Amino acid sequence: MSPNDIIAALHLTDAIAVAFLVLAWLGIGWFIDRENVPNPSVSVLMAEYRREWMRQYVHRSNRIFDAQIVTSLRQGASFFASTMLIAIGGVLALAGNTAPLEGPAEEIIRQDEPTLLWQIKLLVVALFLTHAFLKFVWSHRIFGYCSVMMAAVPDDPGDLASAPRATRAGELNIRAAFNFNRGLRSMHFALASMGWLFGPWALIASTLVVTFILWSREFRSISSDILREHGTR
Repeated sequence: MSPNDIIAALHLTDAIAVAFLVLAWLGIGWFIDRENVPNPSVSVLMAEYRREWMRQYVHRSNRIFDAQIVTSLRQGASFFASTMLIAIGGVLALAGNTAPLEGPAEEIIRQDEPTLLWQIKLLVVALFLTHAFLKFVWSHRIFGYCSVMMAAVPDDPGDLASAPRATRAGELNIRAAFNFNRGLRSMHFALASMGWLFGPWALIASTLVVTFILWSREFRSISSDILREHGTR
């Protein structure tokens, strides 16, 4: 199939739907990560708790519990990174043989589409999954940096190096968490991009659903209410 045939197979609504998907992904990420706003997201609220965690850490004599928490966070990042590798492999395998998709999807959209177009649609899914994988891997590594920095904090709270090192450990913890959250968002939008298999309008609808879910969990969930309530006390 020539490039002209591919362009002919893609309609204006397809381009609009993909652009909407990318803009929604970037837009909700910017909206969630904003700091110093009256109504911060759960991610931003948790960043303040992570800083408070390190302030308390300086004065804690037994730090085994803190080490266990960081280990748990690293394991979470490692689990999702491994999961993304499996998902990417599955999508690439499906791109190599799109026949299982073509029948059910064409029954819904009532349109025969070329194989290469199916592969392009799956490529978008794979790109989001790849971005999520990279974010999870980087999050895992930064959590490792954080654990080393925490180990470098002296046991003596009066030591001049204790507070600065604990502060740096807290900021590393926050960066690791932000990357982890961005990986989760990319994973959500990978699911949204699968809507394109059923046409551009399905892609727009799935993007709206995923964007609303992410927004509601960050700003209108029970968890966010609990964090804001306790943060004002």
